[in-house]
Amino acid sequence: MNRHFEDTLYYLKRAVETAKKGVTEEVAPAEEKVRELTGREKEPEPGRIEAVRTKVAGEARSVVDEVRSTVGSYRGRAGSR
Repeated sequence: MNRHFEDTLYYLKRAVETAKKGVTEEVAPAEEKVRELTGREKEPEPGRIEAVRTKVAGEARSVVDEVRSTVGSYRGRAGSR
């Protein structure tokens, strides 16, 4: 009996996903018109360059933090001599 519920839940999720895609496609022209009239543009999805830029910035921050801690510990040892 439990398997029937699992199957039903699976197909129900698929039906909801399909319905959501259909509604999104049908409403897209109206959404664009409303955004045009209100002056609010849709945020562009980050492209490949933005993803790389974000990744590099994160790595740079971690390297800078590591260097700061290394220099701080070096200064602490040098001052105790």
